[in-house]
Parts: sequence; structure tokens; C-alpha cells
Amino acid sequence: MPHDTLSPTEAPAPISFWQAFAFWLKLGFVSFGGPAGQIAIMHTELVERRRWISEKRFLHALNYCMLLPGPEAQQLATYIGWLMHRTWGGVVAGALFVLPSLFILVGLSWVYIAFGDVGWVAGMFYGIKPAVTAIVLQAAHRIGSRSLKNKALWGIAAASFVAIFALQVPFPLIVLGAALLGYAGGRWVPALFNSSSGHGGAAKHYGSALIDDHTPTPAHARFRWGRLTTVVLVGAVLWALPMGALTWGLGWDHTFTQMGWFFTKAALLTFGGAYAVLPYVYQGAVGHYGWLTPTQMIDGLALGETTPGPLIMVVAFVAFVGAYAKAVLGPEPLFMAGAIAACLVTWFTFLPSFLFILAGGPLVESTHNNLKFTAPLTGITAAVVGVIVNLTLFFGYHVLWPQGFAGKFDTVAALIALAAAVALFRYKRNVMHVIAACALLGLLLSFFR
Repeated sequence: MPHDTLSPTEAPAPISFWQAFAFWLKLGFVSFGGPAGQIAIMHTELVERRRWISEKRFLHALNYCMLLPGPEAQQLATYIGWLMHRTWGGVVAGALFVLPSLFILVGLSWVYIAFGDVGWVAGMFYGIKPAVTAIVLQAAHRIGSRSLKNKALWGIAAASFVAIFALQVPFPLIVLGAALLGYAGGRWVPALFNSSSGHGGAAKHYGSALIDDHTPTPAHARFRWGRLTTVVLVGAVLWALPMGALTWGLGWDHTFTQMGWFFTKAALLTFGGAYAVLPYVYQGAVGHYGWLTPTQMIDGLALGETTPGPLIMVVAFVAFVGAYAKAVLGPEPLFMAGAIAACLVTWFTFLPSFLFILAGGPLVESTHNNLKFTAPLTGITAAVVGVIVNLTLFFGYHVLWPQGFAGKFDTVAALIALAAAVALFRYKRNVMHVIAACALLGLLLSFFR
């Protein structure tokens, strides 16, 4: 990916649909690091190196995605793909963000449940987890250095950190509070919440972009009631047909039908990204349905953290293990049962994400120069910095004290995290290079443990 870097004085050439297709395909295989790491990768590639979109427009889209239920990094890819190449551009960008992870997780889930031995994967996990901690910290630094331009925004970031870290305030309430502060600030002290003043220097530094700060909204991205109605109706049909077929053919109580219904609710009712969704998935899949055990859920999360794609793709592991263990298609086609379940829940989990972007994108595009709408989003961006810092501490705690504070401090993991941070901050190494090096190191260390 780095080979396409443009100099600040070099104008970016128009990008065809198939050139974008090739990029989104590569991104699907290298989008490691959870939502923060994935957003950092996209910012580096699309804003800094290729200059497909300006930083201001990138952050405006990201802030909208942060408001939605579902995986914000996948929705951001869908948004940018849609903005550049219409509906099919968005569908391709979003789908290719997910499909590589689905195929990889189906394979790893089968190895896990059929053979119960993923020791070589565990070795790679050991090296990757400290690297992911450093990547999330870098993402907090990058977003914070761009977004926290004054004491008011620093205050919102600090307050959001205290709210989620010390008070366990739900993420949706933090987003709502930040949006209200931004709205009030935009009315009473607009200079503090004017995102254009905060990001103008970044655009000059990187150079002009294909979709620049003042590039007119393309015709397909302008709001029309007819188009909104069409998107909503098509989305309803795409949900109702498979759900109706499952209910009619297998019955409402069948495992496949219940998985489709449960993960539809997970996609619609949970906000705040994958880490907000996981407790809901855990309660339902482990506690209510008994599709898998608590230990299997933790192992699935580890697999999800260290494969490309959104972390919420752990739902594919949950579905595969649940359908395989329950032999829902009989004692012989166990792999087929697991694979079908994984594909079904991926469909029901991600369909709403596409609809939110294709339906809401034109409304968002109409607001990118309107302070009344951008000020709340500026407040949300500041709050997200505090949330990501909390996520860094969450990772660091589990990586450095795997048995809790009462257990032993993992010095080797700390050294790997430090090395990854130095590579990212001091030497500006590519995220994927850092992950690959740490995975290899973890694999080598596994032979001596």
C-alpha cells in the first residue's frame, strides 16, 4: 500500500471503480487492530498517502459513523466508497472489509472446534496483543492531535475518559452528552467548535484531495426523498426474504432462525462499536441460548482481535461454534452447519450498517459546511479521544496483567508493546509491518515457553 504515496505538490489522479476495488480488497486483508487501528490505517492510506478524501471530510464522515450502531470502521469504508463510486462503490467497500475476515474466521473456528488445538495461533496472539495496544494508543494520539485544538475540546475528552473509565457511563450517553455540548458550544462560542479552523492546516500539509474540503457534493450523494424511500424498501426486502424463508422452512425456534433474529437485534439495538456490542452478545449467546461456553466466547474474542476486519466479526465464530456443537443439520455435515450459520449471522449483523450509510449519507453530505451540524460532531470527536484512551488502558491491563493485578506482570509482553510503540511513534512504521513483526516474534517465543 505505501507505494502509492503522493507528494504534497502532486495532484491526485481520478480513481476508477476497479482501482478502488483493488484497494478495498487489500484493505480487507490488512485491516487489523480493531476499530481504532482500522481507522488509523484508512486515515494513513486515504487522507495522507493517496489523498482520495480530505481530512475534514474524512472526520465528518467518521463522526456520523460513530453515532450509528454497528462497526464504525466498516461503515466509514462504506461511506467513502459510496461517496466516490455511488451505491456499488459503497457496497463493494463495505463487503470487502468483511468477507476476508469471514472466510478466515470460518477456517479458524473449524480448526478450533474440530481439533481443539490452536497453539500456533496462540503464539501469534501473544505477540500481536501488545502491538494492538500500541496501535490503539497511536490512534488516540493521532485523532487527539488533530481534534483537540483548544481547552474546551480537551475538557470534553477528559470528561469522556472519566465518565467511561471511572463512572462506567454507557458509550451512547457519552456521545449524546458530547453532541449536546458541541451544539451549545456552536451556538454560544462557535470559534471553539469550528472544525474548519482546527483542520485547515492538515489539508495544506497533505495537499489537495480528490474529495477536498470544498469539493461540491456529487449528484448521487444529494438528498432526495425518492432515493431514501427506495433504499429503505430494498433494505426491508433484503432482511425479510431470508428471515421469512428461515421461519417458513425451519420454524421460528430453529437455531438458524433464532440466530438471525438475535443478531438483527444486536445490530440495531447496541451502540458504541464492537466493545459495546460484546456484552450483549455474551449474555445472549452464552447465557440465554447456550450456543457456546464462556471459555469459548473468550477464545473467539481472541480470534476476532487478531484477524482482519471488524472485531464484531466474532459473531461468525459464535454462530459457527453454536451450529457445529448443536449439529443443527445432523451429525455428519457439521462444517456445513457452522459455515451456513456464520454466513447468516454476518448478513443479519451487517445489513443495517449498509442501510444506515446509503440512507443517511446524503443528509450527512448536506451538513459538512454547516456549523449547526458540525459543532456537535466536533464535540463527539473530542469525546471519542477519551474513549479510545480508555480502550488503550483496557487492552494494556489484559495484556500486561493477564491474571489480573493480583497475578504476575508480563515483562515480555510489556517489552513487545514498548518496541511496537517505538516503531509506530519514533520511526513511523507501517501498522501492518508492526503487526507482522510482533506476530512473528510471538510465534518464535512460543517455542521457548
